[in-house]
Amino acid sequence: MKKTISFYEFQNEFQDVRPDNFSYDGLRALFDYLEDYAGDCGTEIELDVIAICCEFSEYVTAMEAAKNYDFEPDEDDNEEDQEAAAIEFLEDETQVITFDGGVIIQDY
Repeated sequence: MKKTISFYEFQNEFQDVRPDNFSYDGLRALFDYLEDYAGDCGTEIELDVIAICCEFSEYVTAMEAAKNYDFEPDEDDNEEDQEAAAIEFLEDETQVITFDGGVIIQDY
């Protein structure tokens, strides 16, 4: 038996199990991504908060995330260009969810 949940229910599950894993905006972006993914693939996704927390990580910037995967920015580029290069690097490797205030990547 499956149940479709709202963002409010999704958020409450995270608050109960892993309240500090994602920001509010990050959680909203992740919920929207998972809903779109399920719709595009035609599959249902089981809500497993721990599994999602193990699979996705939130960062303030793409640069922060990319450095965890040995990305080296071009020192001659300005900060905006470095951030764009970091997003491109991550998108070549994994799923990237950008939102105002940060980025979520599917860990690899």
